[in-house]
Order: sequence, then C-alpha cells, then structure tokens
Amino acid sequence: MSALLYRIGRGAGRHPWRVLALWLAAALIALAANSAIGGDTDDTFRLPGAESQVGADLLKDRFPQQTLYTSNVVLHDDRGLDRPPVRNAIETAVAALADGPHVVSVTNPFDPRGPTLSEDGTTAIATIGYDTETTGAEALEAADDAVAPLREAGVQVEYDGALGYATATEEEGSETLGLLIAVVVLVVVFGSLVAMSLPIGVTLLATLIGTSVLGVLAGAFPVPEIANVIGLMLGLGVGIDYALFILSRHRQNLEAGMGVPDAIGRANATAGLSVLFAGSTVVLAIAGVQVSGIPMLAMMGWGAAIMVAVTMLAALTLLPALLGILKTRVNSLKVPLLGRHTTREGVTVRWVRAVVARPVVFGLAAAAILVTLAVPALSMRLAFPDAGNDPEHATTRQAYDLIADAYGPGTNGPLLVVLDGDDQPVPATVADNVRATTAALPGVAAVSAPVLNDAGDLAVLTLTPTTSPQDEDTALLLDQLRDRTLPDLTNEHEVTAFVTGGTALTVDVSTRLADRMPLFLAVVIGLSFLLLAMVFRSILVPVKAAVLNLLAIGASYGVVVAIFQWGWAADLIGVHSEMPIMPLAPMLMFAILFGLSMDYEVFLLSRVREQYQRHHDAHRAVLEGVGATGRIITSAAVIMIAIFAAFILATDATTKLFGVGLSIAVLLDVTLGRMVLVPAAMALLGDRAWWLPRWLKRWMPAVDLDPHDDAEPDNGRSTEPLAGGPAIGHYHHAGLTGGAHR
Repeated sequence: MSALLYRIGRGAGRHPWRVLALWLAAALIALAANSAIGGDTDDTFRLPGAESQVGADLLKDRFPQQTLYTSNVVLHDDRGLDRPPVRNAIETAVAALADGPHVVSVTNPFDPRGPTLSEDGTTAIATIGYDTETTGAEALEAADDAVAPLREAGVQVEYDGALGYATATEEEGSETLGLLIAVVVLVVVFGSLVAMSLPIGVTLLATLIGTSVLGVLAGAFPVPEIANVIGLMLGLGVGIDYALFILSRHRQNLEAGMGVPDAIGRANATAGLSVLFAGSTVVLAIAGVQVSGIPMLAMMGWGAAIMVAVTMLAALTLLPALLGILKTRVNSLKVPLLGRHTTREGVTVRWVRAVVARPVVFGLAAAAILVTLAVPALSMRLAFPDAGNDPEHATTRQAYDLIADAYGPGTNGPLLVVLDGDDQPVPATVADNVRATTAALPGVAAVSAPVLNDAGDLAVLTLTPTTSPQDEDTALLLDQLRDRTLPDLTNEHEVTAFVTGGTALTVDVSTRLADRMPLFLAVVIGLSFLLLAMVFRSILVPVKAAVLNLLAIGASYGVVVAIFQWGWAADLIGVHSEMPIMPLAPMLMFAILFGLSMDYEVFLLSRVREQYQRHHDAHRAVLEGVGATGRIITSAAVIMIAIFAAFILATDATTKLFGVGLSIAVLLDVTLGRMVLVPAAMALLGDRAWWLPRWLKRWMPAVDLDPHDDAEPDNGRSTEPLAGGPAIGHYHHAGLTGGAHR
C-alpha cells in the first residue's frame, strides 16, 4: 500500500494539472447533479418494527384524517377570543387554513364536538393536519395569509410543529469562525501564507463535493438536515487535519534536500498511509451505526462517512497535485517569527519525559479526572428535545409556552391510543372502557372520546398526560399503558391496542438504541481492534487504545449531561432550559469520537513504532515519537476543536449538543489521552507493547506504516530509506523532534 501511495503522490506531483482538472471536473459534475436531481432534506422519522411506528402506519393507511403530521396554530389575546368580531375572524381564518397545500383537516376552536378555547377564553388552538411530515415555505405562506387579519386585529398567532420550524431563517454558517481559527493555527504552524492556504483550499473543495453528493442522495433517500450539519462539521475538521499531516511531512522532506516529486511521494507513502488508515477507521466506525436499525441515524452515519472519505481522498491526491504546482514555493509569503518553534518542542519532550519517568502517578491522575467527568453520564436520560428547548423568541417556543400555560404541559405531547379491530368493527364497549379506565390512571389529565374511521375497524383516543413530553413520569405512564392497562382491557377481545405519537416514538427509539448498543459497541471496537492489531503487530496497543478511547468518550458524555440535562453553565452557550439527551446523539457521537481518537492514535504510535524499530528502546521511542508528532497533533486538535466548537453558536439545541460533545472529547483525548495516558501506558508496557503471539503473526496480514526503499521506484534521485537512521535528521531539521533536546 505504501508503494501505491508513493506512486500516487509522485504521479500527482509530476502531472498536477491533470489531477487538478479531474477534481474541478468532479466538483462541477457534483454541483450539476445536485442541481438537476438533488432533493431537499427530509426529517421524516421512522422506526421500523416499533409499536409507535405500527400505530402511525395504521393511521396513515386507514385513518388519514387522524394524521400524526400536525401543526397547531395557537391564538392568544388577553382581551378574550370569544368576542363576536374576533370569533368571526377566527372562523374565517380556519376556513382559509383548510385551503392550504397538503392540508387534510383543520379543527375549529369553537366546534362544540371538541372546543379548544381555554377556560379563561384567552387562548385557542386550531390544529392543521397535513398529508406529509414536511411542510415548506408554500404551506407557511398560505398559513400566514390566512391568519393575517387576526394579527392585524391584535391577536397573537404562533405555530408549532413543522409549520413553526418552517419560519426559521437560514443561519450564517457558524463553521466560518472555526475556519478562521484554523487559518490562524495553520499560519502559526507553517509560518507561510501559501502553506496555510493549502489545507483550507483542499478541504473546502472536498466538502463542496461531499455536500453536493449528500444533496444528490437526498433526491433518492430521506436525508435529515442534521446529517448535513454533522457531515460538514466532521468533513472540515478531518479534512484540514489530514492535509496538515501530509503537508508537514512534505515540508520535512524538502528541508532534507529531496526533490519535489520525491518529497511528495514520500509524504504520501508515510503520513499519507497513516491518513488512509486513520480515515478508513473513522469511516468504518461511523458506518457502524447501521446496526442501530434506525434509518435516520444510519443516514446520518453514512453522510458523515461520505464526507470523511471525500476529504481523505482529496488529501491523498489533490494536495499532492497542488504541491506539484507550487514546487518549492510552498513556503512562500513567510510570516516573520512564525513557523519554527523548537522551544515548544523542547517543552513537549520535557513533559513527556516527566510522564515516562512517573507513569503510574500521571496515569492515575489523568484517569481519575476522566472518570470523574464521566460520572454524570450514569444519569443520562434519553429523549428528543421539544419546542420547550427552543429559543424564547421562536414561534415554536411561544406556542409551546402558551399551550402549557392554558391547558397543562401534557397537551404539548399527547399519546394516541389506536385500537385495531383487524378488519372487524371495534366494539363500542371496548373503546368506551379504554377511555374510562385510562382517564382514571394517575398522571392522565384527560382522554378524548374515541373517534372511528369510516370502516369502524380503527378507533383513536387522544390521551393527555399531566406531565410534559420530556418528563420521566410521562415515559412511566406509557410503560404502564403498554405493559398492563391496555393488554388487560383488550386481550379478551379481538382488538389490538397500540400507543403512538411523538412521545411514544421517543421512548421506542431509546429502547431500540439500548437493545442495539452492545452489538454496535462490539462492531466498532472489534473492527478498530483488528485494524490496529494488523497495523502495529500488537495485541496490547489496540487494547490500550480502546480503553483510553472509552475513557475520553465517557468523560465527554458526562460533560454533555452536566451542561444540557443538569443545566450547569448552560446559559453560557445559549441553552436556557434543562433538556434530555437526544437519543441518536450517544451512538453517533461514539462512532465519530472513537474514529477520531484512532486518528491521533495512528499518527502518534506509528512514529513511536518507527523509532522503536530503529533501536528497540521503548522509553526512548516514546520520547522521540511524541516529540516528533506532539506539535502537529496538538495543532490538528486545536483546529478540530475550533471547527466543532463553532457549532455551539448555532441556535438549534441538538447542533449545540454535538458541538459541545465533540469538541470536549477531542480536547480531553489530546490533553489527557495522547499527552498523558498514552505515554504513561506505553512506558509501563515497555517492550511488551509490541508483543504478538507467533501463531497470530502467521495468521494476521501485515500492514506496514513504515515503508522502506521498496516503496519508492528507483528514479536515481535518492536511495535513503524512509525509516532509516538519517530520517531522524529530517525531523530535527523540520523542528519536529525531541532528539535535539535530549
């Protein structure tokens, strides 16, 4: 593989314009395809096989008038809504709302069969039923036109559901701030404006193509909006990091006196091979969410994996082409006093020497910090954030608060009890008995009269809890209904009961994820273990990596719980109410973070292994390996943290959650993980770190991250081995080794 990457890098360096033309053509094709056949994002959520999904499908197929795709138009006026002029205006608006696109029904707040006027007469609800879960600008415009006379009359009008979220305006890309920080870091690292621009340019073109590919996929599959956000977040972070590693090695090669094509080829064969392995590990880890059995989560994973794959390919091919175009001008436009920091490298090596000298003390201290931070994760409660977590100025939040104040918090998350007669009429006695019994349960505020479809074989009752959708008591009530109450009422009859609705779906998602989590962990950790074992020819190194990664991820979970669920310092990031953790977040975060942790593991330990194979001194190899990579890995981590943390500025709480979780995890992984726990563990393991049973050596294929002369075709320019002794001098000249400070 190293020989192939050498040829790819050297070939791109010798024929750069061809490669650049191919990438530009790919970008144009992707953009054109997205424009022609791409689709909009689709946040339709399905959970195949779950009780809530079965109930929802029954309603869609046999009782579409009771659609779950609803949005409430909430009306409020302190002067009262039952005044004749206002009442007439409301009824006129209801008639106009019924003419909107995709509308199948609209309730009248004054309908005697189900009035929604509050007891004090100041609040009312008109519920719009749609034939699709997603309502766009056209539906919003129609609703605004219908209620315009009410607003002119001084009535407050707010929307919830998809209609409410359609009012959200496009936010300025928070990723811009992350890119600006990345620019500053790259300038400090390279000391050259030209060198700085290369990782940024390569990554932007790659993410443009990746985003267009996701747009094309959205034309054929339901791609949620959050998939684009996470894909962009991850693509920018890893793309800049991958280009940074390869470019750094290329500059080392140039300073060692290599010709440009050879320097590019050798950078691709060394750092590029690490990029290929690390990127493949990230893709495999993220693709592991497929085992969740949740289509939306799987698509989020595939979207992120596509972005990583495209940025990895760009780093291995497009970057070498640009280096071939620039030739020795890669270090042009130098910034005074920047780019060479041998003093900082001395600090890094002195720090690592202290850790290696007392590995138990440093290791236990770092592990204790991570375990302490992880403690809040033990109380993690999974549920989808609702409109109560939206910004206070949002119409969805205004509607949520008006409904909660006027009708009780449970009105924002009713449970729908669906009684299926299986092609036979649902007995009225059964439906009435279900209503009477459930209405008497603790935690139930009200139960509506049963409504039957035209065939009479499907009945629906709306059960309103006394607690909010996110309240744990609501989930307990759902369990009681499903496990005891409804089976007891329907088992003796040919009627099957299902509980559906948004709250029920949330509980089912949490249950599904809990059931699939062991399989998911086995797949992700198992695949990563095998890959690391093949690359490093070791059993203990991948075991150590898995344990340390779990510690860092657990600590990031704990921080997320403390901020979002407990509300600690939540105001500082614009979250003004406590909220549960989105059920999809832990699994997707684990996949992303485990893969990213493997990135730094590969880059660091490949250099440690390279040094160990030279002199077989384990402690010295740790010092040299961390000293050679510490500054670059730290710089890459700062960029990654900046990209992730910039998304905390978004208004959406879920986006903030991912931004906090991912940035904190990378911070902990690099500071306590790579700079403390890894050198401490490697020092304690010593020579045993590279032990591999003989029988496993014969069975396991070799993947060498340390190419030798045979990785380079004989071109008459250089016979110096990539991993030979003189290479130490290469690192020293680049200011990237601790050898000069020992």
